[in-house]
Amino acid sequence: MPPPSPPPTPAPSRGLIARLWADLRLAVAGTHSDFTSGSIGRAIFLLSVPMILEMLMESLFAICDIFFVSRLGPQAVAAVGLTDSLLTLFVFSTAVGLSMATTAMVARRIGEKKSEEAATSAVQAIVIGTVLALMVGIPGALNAERLLAMMGGSRELIAVGASYTAVMVGGSITIYMLFLINAVFRGAGDAAIAMRVLWIANGINLILDPCLIFGLGPFPEMGLVGAAVATTIGRGIGVLLQLWALFRGSRRFAVTFDKLRIVPAVMKRLLRVSIGGIVQFAIATSSWVGLVRIIAIFGDAAVAGYTLALKLIIVAILPSWGMSNAAASLVGQNLGAGEPDRAEASVWKAGFYNTVFLVSIGVFFIVFARQLIGIFTDDPVVIGYGIDCLRFVSYGYGFYAWGMVLSQAFNGAGDTWTPTKINLFCYWLFQIPVAYFLAVHFGMEARGAFIAITASEGLLGLVSYLAFRRGRWKTREI
Repeated sequence: MPPPSPPPTPAPSRGLIARLWADLRLAVAGTHSDFTSGSIGRAIFLLSVPMILEMLMESLFAICDIFFVSRLGPQAVAAVGLTDSLLTLFVFSTAVGLSMATTAMVARRIGEKKSEEAATSAVQAIVIGTVLALMVGIPGALNAERLLAMMGGSRELIAVGASYTAVMVGGSITIYMLFLINAVFRGAGDAAIAMRVLWIANGINLILDPCLIFGLGPFPEMGLVGAAVATTIGRGIGVLLQLWALFRGSRRFAVTFDKLRIVPAVMKRLLRVSIGGIVQFAIATSSWVGLVRIIAIFGDAAVAGYTLALKLIIVAILPSWGMSNAAASLVGQNLGAGEPDRAEASVWKAGFYNTVFLVSIGVFFIVFARQLIGIFTDDPVVIGYGIDCLRFVSYGYGFYAWGMVLSQAFNGAGDTWTPTKINLFCYWLFQIPVAYFLAVHFGMEARGAFIAITASEGLLGLVSYLAFRRGRWKTREI
C-alpha cells in the first residue's frame, strides 16, 4: 500500500499578500513602530510607502500644473521653467538643505529616546526657515523682471511671466515651512502625517489651478498668475495643517508652548549641519540652472521642451526621493540607537529597491517619450526637444537611483559635506563644462546638454558608492 500523501499546505503567497496588505494599511494610517529593531525590509516599507505616496501626489501636481499652463502657450511654459529654476536656486536649495539637517537631528534624538530635544530642534529649524523666507521672498518678489532677465528670458517671456514669478517667490515662506515641518515628521518616523498634509495641499492646488487660470465659475480669469496664486494658497493651507499636527503631537513627541524659544546651542548645531546641506543642494540644483542657461541659447522652444520633460522626470524622481528619505530616517535613528551596521544594511536594501523602481520608470519613459510629451503640446519643435531630454535623462536612472539613496544616507548621518564635495565634482566640474562643449563647440545644441546629464549621473552614482564604502559617516556626531 502506498504511503498516504501529506496534507496540502496553504499557499505561502496568500500569507505574504495578507502581510503586505496589513503593512500597507499601517504605513498609510501611520505607525509608531521602533525602526531601530526588527525587520529592515519592513522598516523601509513602513517608512517609504507614505513618503512615496506623498511624492507621487507632488508629481501628479507637477504634471497637472504644467498641463493647464501649457494651454497658455510655449512662452508661459518657458516662464514656469525659468521660475522653477529660480526657486530651485534661491529657495529650494536652502529649504532642502535645512530640512536635511532637521531630519538628521530629529531622527538622531528620537533614536536616542530624547523626544524633548527633538521638539527643541524642530522649533529652531522653523525659526531659521522663517528668517530665510523673509530674506528671499521680499526682494525676490520686488525684482521678478530682473530675475527672469538674468535667466535669459526674452522681453515677451518677461511680460508674460513676471507676475507669476513675483507671486511664487514672494510666497516662498510656504515652501520653507512645508519642507521643514515635514522634515521633522520624517525624522520622527511620522511619515504618514507628512503624506496627508501634502495630499491635502496639492489637492486644493489642483482644484484651484484651472479655476484661477481660466476663470471657471465665480473665479476670476487670472491666466498664468492664477497658477501661482493657486499654488501659494494650497501650500499655505498645508502649512496650517502641519502646525496643527505639530502642536497636537503624537506618541513620539510634540512641540509644546514652552519649547517656543531660541536655544542658541541647538540652533548653532543645526546651522552647522545645514550649511553643508544647503551648499550641497545649491551645487546640484544650480547646475540645472546652468543647463537652462545653456539650453536657452537655442530659443524658447528648447527651454519649453526641456521644461516639459523635466516635469515628467520629476514624476519618477520625487517618489524615488521618498524612498531615499526613508533611508535617511533609518540611518539617523539607528545611529542614535548605536546600531551603525543596521544603518548600513538599511541603505543597501533601500538602494536596491530604488534602483528597481527607477529603472522600470526609465524604460517606460524611453519607450513612450513621444506620446508623453505629446500630451502637453502639439508643437513639433518643442516635442523634439522634450523627447531628447526625457530619453537621455532616463538612460542614467539606474546610476541616479543609487546616487540619490547614498547621498541621503550621508545626510541622515549628519555628514552633509561628503555629498556636497561629490556634487561639486560631478556637476560643476564635469556636467556643466561637458554640456557647454557638446552643445556649443561640438554643434550638438540642446542634445549635448541632455547627454551631459546622463554622464554626470553615472559618475555621481560611482563616486557616492566609493565614498560610502569608506564608512566614515558612521562616526559622525550631531
